[in-house]
Parts: sequence; structure tokens; C-alpha cells
Amino acid sequence: MAQGIDLYKELKKDFDLKEVDIRTYSPLSLAYIGDCVFDLVVRSYVVGKGNTSNNNLHRETTRYVSARAQSVMADDLINEMTEEELAVYKRGKNSKTASGAKNASPTEYHKATGIEALMGYLYLTGQTERMVALIKRGMELTDERINS
Repeated sequence: MAQGIDLYKELKKDFDLKEVDIRTYSPLSLAYIGDCVFDLVVRSYVVGKGNTSNNNLHRETTRYVSARAQSVMADDLINEMTEEELAVYKRGKNSKTASGAKNASPTEYHKATGIEALMGYLYLTGQTERMVALIKRGMELTDERINS
């Protein structure tokens, strides 16, 4: 099996980015990058299932990438998080945000921010296998809820 690359490590090298102590990042900074990598993983999965219309791609993606869906994933994944992951999730969830989601409650929005912060943390610390495993598990649990 081919070994994957640590994308962020490669970007740091190619763009000559300095090492930064991850503990200095605010939870909202972690959520900012986490939102993007979460979206990238889900979109990669959806596109990888086969060629289809953009409308179908969007519909499939939004099943997983929305504050409401991420909130449900947070509830489902919380017992699978390590102590360290749970601490990062809680920091993100409890952070003060300037805005909220258009189609989600404040509680759902905060849980989604927590999941995004966790994904950002895992990405920036090179734990991409764990990040993908949690996203995949969250998607599986979401599918189980929809199909039951």
C-alpha cells in the first residue's frame, strides 16, 4: 500500500512556513482550517464515488458538511475521542464566535465549531489518518441514522 504524504508538512516546507506551537492557536483558528479540511475529505469521498452532476455532488456533500450534520457527528463521536481530542473539541465548542449558522441552532453551531477545531488540530499536528478515520466514522453514523 502506498504511503500518503503529510500535506501540511509538505506545505510548510514548500512555502517556508515557520514552526508554530499548536497550543498558541485559538480554537477559532483551528476551526477555520478544520472547516476546510473536513470539507475537502467529504468532497474527495463524494467525487470519488463517481462522476455525477454538480447538483448531486452538492446535495451529497451537504449531508455531511453543515452545522447541523457536524453537530450530530459530534454527538456520535464524542465517546470515540481521546482525552486530548475531547479537550480540543470542547475548546472549539466553547469558543465565542462573532456569527452563527444560517440554518442551525446556536447549540448545533457550537458543536460544529468544536468538530472543525478538532479536525484543524489533527491536520496541523500531522494526525491526518486519525482525522480521516473520525470523519469516516461520523459519516457512517450519519448514514446509519438516515437509513434507520
